[in-house]
Amino acid sequence: MMKLFQSMRMALKSILSNKVRAFLTMLGIIIGVSSVIILVSVGQGTTSQITEQLNGLGTNQLTVNITGRGATTSLTYEEALALGEIDGVDGVAPIISGNVTAKNKTENVSVSVEGITPSYETVKDYHVQEGRFLLDIDTEYRQKVALIGTGTAEDLFGTDDPVGEKVQLNGISYKIVGLLASKGSSLSGSNDDKILIPISTAERQLQSKGVRSITITTTSADTVESVKTELENQLGVKFKNADNAFTVFDAQEMLDTVNSTTDTLTMALAGIAGISLLVGGIGIMNIMIVSVNERTREIGIRKAIGAKRFDILSQFMIEAIVLSGFGGLLGVGIGVGGSWAAGKYSPLNVSIAWDMVILSFIFSLLIGVIFGMMPANKASRLQPIQALRTD
Repeated sequence: MMKLFQSMRMALKSILSNKVRAFLTMLGIIIGVSSVIILVSVGQGTTSQITEQLNGLGTNQLTVNITGRGATTSLTYEEALALGEIDGVDGVAPIISGNVTAKNKTENVSVSVEGITPSYETVKDYHVQEGRFLLDIDTEYRQKVALIGTGTAEDLFGTDDPVGEKVQLNGISYKIVGLLASKGSSLSGSNDDKILIPISTAERQLQSKGVRSITITTTSADTVESVKTELENQLGVKFKNADNAFTVFDAQEMLDTVNSTTDTLTMALAGIAGISLLVGGIGIMNIMIVSVNERTREIGIRKAIGAKRFDILSQFMIEAIVLSGFGGLLGVGIGVGGSWAAGKYSPLNVSIAWDMVILSFIFSLLIGVIFGMMPANKASRLQPIQALRTD
């Protein structure tokens, strides 16, 4: 124990006597560890954000997008509603979408408009915080009424209450009957920068006949696959099995794909950053070999007065481990600090990967052991007489 303590003291003394060289030696380890932590944390945070957004869609939700072929490029409103008769379907929300210029007095903004039915409220989980939602009578009589998102309301009305006010959509006046609750952003962009109007009114407003997008909820997550299969069968008959005439988007399937892709990308980035660790290890080995050559005479004197091979081996191994370990600690500090700063001061969603923090530090120690072994072994094998002959 006393000998090990003595080896540690000598190793530390050697490192402190060459501070600049020691720091440059650790630099590769510092960069490698901090890079791995930051990249994996960003990747993990991004994965969590995407997963949360997809989960928000609901794992029992399907989205049908119609591209159509030939004369048939969409479904009629009635055909879209008929999909609700499929066994296992809980709700159907056909949607017509487009962009218009919305104007209030001197304020105007380009905004997304969706033509919807009252079922949109439950199927898409959109609710009003003030006023009312659209009603069946609005669709039946093509009423010029609208629901406005909080983002668009702020752009057009500032802090004033928009409910009951008029808004011009491409010059046509609509009465705002409800202010939507804030939904934030999703993969498709902001959910608060939009205006919702009855689907029958939207056909004329957007000059778009037929439905090209339908959101469907199933009674449970277990019925998604059977409903998806039946949807594909019915749409296949409608479009005569034309290739790419429609797509049926499954949120759970997309979630699995996204998770797999982001995990692979994160590990690839971590692997690239890990190369810095290997470079740092080579730097440690290089500087330890230089150190052995510089201290050959010292090694010879220690052996001549009774130092064993293990004493010399442990001294240089400890020196290599201290270099890599201290470099690992600095890398962990920079990595965690950098991840925190990226999450706070940038639009990136960052989640510090603590398991990767621990693994990176352990790996940095292993780098010291592995790459310090050869120089330490070389030092321990020196013969006293040959070592003492060295100038």
